[in-house]
Amino acid sequence: MHPDIEAFNKAQNEEDRKICESLSSMIDKYLAEAEIKIWHRHPVWFLDENPTVGYSRLKAGIRLMFWSGADFEEEGLKPGTGKFRDASIIYTSVEEVIEKDLKRWLKKSKLIQWDYKNIYKTKGKLNRLK
Repeated sequence: MHPDIEAFNKAQNEEDRKICESLSSMIDKYLAEAEIKIWHRHPVWFLDENPTVGYSRLKAGIRLMFWSGADFEEEGLKPGTGKFRDASIIYTSVEEVIEKDLKRWLKKSKLIQWDYKNIYKTKGKLNRLK
């Protein structure tokens, strides 16, 4: 596990730490080619320098977010409310993390991508990459 991600996970309370460790382990397993870093103070996995998936601590629980997830057509992911193409799910217990769902979403994250990497160059306009 990436040391920065490990430090982020260890900083969480016990239940949130379990969720974070479960998520990071599965994301590393199914998105092994991704670059991993702390971005805006949260763990994020990048494909070709484009943010793909990450998680953060919210008051409601641990939010797993896919930057292009609104186009995955998945019931379990709730689309964001802004102009971006994100979708997420909030976990409050490690038992809620279903590996087969996460594996399917991560597969879709490789196939469906919007260009967040160049969003400043395009003045906020998102272009579909895949």
